[in-house]
Amino acid sequence: MASKKGNRVQVILECTEHKTSGQPGTSRYITTKNRKNTTERMELKKYNPILRKMTVHKEIK
Repeated sequence: MASKKGNRVQVILECTEHKTSGQPGTSRYITTKNRKNTTERMELKKYNPILRKMTVHKEIK
């Protein structure tokens, strides 16, 4: 099968508040984004199970 080179890429979202809390572990989510429509880094509110609340998750490299 031939692979398609599309505009959709997988990105990893990591919690920003978790780093400053000092607790061990990380909260990360994997999602996809359209490279053509969303050129800047994504930022979504997701649930952090370690902190037990909704926090801002930013795209990392």
